[in-house]
Amino acid sequence: MKQVVFWGTRGSLPVSLTHRDIREKIIAALTAANGKSFKTRLALEDFVDKLPFTVAGTFGGNSSCVEIVADRDSHFICDMGSGARPLGQAKIARFGIPHPQTYQIFISHLHWDHLMGFPYFAPMYIPGNRIVIHGCHADLERAVRLQMQSPCFPVDYAQAGAKIEFDIMTPDEAHYISGINVTPKRQMHAGDSYGYRFESVDRTVVYSTDSEHRLDDPAEHDAISHFFRKADLVIFDAMYSLAEAVSVKADWGHSSNIVAVELCQAAAAKRLALFHHEPVHDDQQLARMVAETRRLEQITRGSRAPLEILSAYDGLTIDL
Repeated sequence: MKQVVFWGTRGSLPVSLTHRDIREKIIAALTAANGKSFKTRLALEDFVDKLPFTVAGTFGGNSSCVEIVADRDSHFICDMGSGARPLGQAKIARFGIPHPQTYQIFISHLHWDHLMGFPYFAPMYIPGNRIVIHGCHADLERAVRLQMQSPCFPVDYAQAGAKIEFDIMTPDEAHYISGINVTPKRQMHAGDSYGYRFESVDRTVVYSTDSEHRLDDPAEHDAISHFFRKADLVIFDAMYSLAEAVSVKADWGHSSNIVAVELCQAAAAKRLALFHHEPVHDDQQLARMVAETRRLEQITRGSRAPLEILSAYDGLTIDL
C-alpha cells in the first residue's frame, strides 16, 4: 500500500460551504493581505499557501469515501458516500474508457450516507470494468439495488455496464484480496457496522467509522486496541466531542476524538486521522478539535512514541 486518499470525510449527510462561510474566508484573506503588494502570481500563491487552512481551504462536505492506493492493479475503496462521485470522475480521467479496471469496494454499513455515491460512480457504467462490493451484511446487494429503483433514482441498477459482484465476508477472519489481507470487525452502531484492517507486507491501515467505543468495557477496549495494533494509519470516527458522546448523543453509534487518542495510544498506532466529521461543525470548529486532540496526545503520551494526529479533509492524500 502506497497512499490513502480521502474523497469524502463528512458523517450522516453531505454539506456545503454557505454564502456566509465564503464571505468570512474572503474577509480574513483580505485582512491578512492588507498593506501587501503582489507583483506576480507566484508571490500571490506563496501568500495564500501561508494562510491558515481554515482561510485558504476547507475540510469539505462529501460523505464517507476513502481510497487506499495499493501496489497492484485493483483499486481499494472504503464506503461509497457522495465522495464516490469525484473519485469515479478521477478514475475515468486517468484511465479513460477503453481500459478496464477492477474496483474492490468495502462497505462499513448500509446507511444511506455510505451508499449514496454508488449511483454516481462513473466506472459502474463502463463495460469491461469489474466491481466487487465486499461487506458483512447479508442484505448488502439488496441495499445497493434498492436506491437505484424507481421512484428513488432515474437510472435502474440493471443499466450498469460493469460486471458487479457481491462478497459477503466473515468478521474477524482475514480475507486475501489482490495482495492485501483484509480483516473486518463488527462495531457498535445501529444495524451493525464493520471496520476493516488492511495489511500488506509492510503497511497496515485501519478504517473504523460509525462505531461507538466505550472505554469502561475492558473487553471491548482490548479487542479494539488489538484491531488497531501498530497500524501505520487509523481512520477513526471522531464525530463528537467527549461531552456529546457520553451525554446527549450516547448510544448514537459514533465516537469522539478523546476515545480515538486513548485507543490509538494503547494500540501503539503511528498516525490517527479524525474522520466522519459532524455536518454542523464548520472549518473553525474542526480546526479547534484537531488542535485540542494534539494537545491531549502530548499530555497523555508518557513514555510512548508520539502519535501523529491529523484531521481528514476532502482531497487529503497521505503517503504511507
